[in-house]
Amino acid sequence: MTNNTDNPLGNVFISHRAIATIAAQTALSSYGVVGFTSRDFLRGIVNLVIRDQSYGVEISVENDVVGIDIYIVVEYGVRITEVASSVASSIRFNVEKITGLSVDRVDVHIRGLRISDMD
Repeated sequence: MTNNTDNPLGNVFISHRAIATIAAQTALSSYGVVGFTSRDFLRGIVNLVIRDQSYGVEISVENDVVGIDIYIVVEYGVRITEVASSVASSIRFNVEKITGLSVDRVDVHIRGLRISDMD
């Protein structure tokens, strides 16, 4: 579990998977992002068998501060640095807004380019 918040009504626990899902959905809605890839080959094979909503996103938490690594594929012809910057800032904003946690870093790893059909 990531975050444990005590309040008069009970406790709130936010899992790594919940944060990863927020980050993945935010990235997919960003201009120029067409998909995800894994950090290594084995995780890519596992995702073929088990469809994971947080595929391509890794979360680390230390002292209630979140670190995010995301591995994406972008559309050929877009400005890669602008897409990466936009994805990072959007993810940071949405994770902080939705969870209330502080995001220390968002590292965007561009793992490939996809050329759309010219039809």
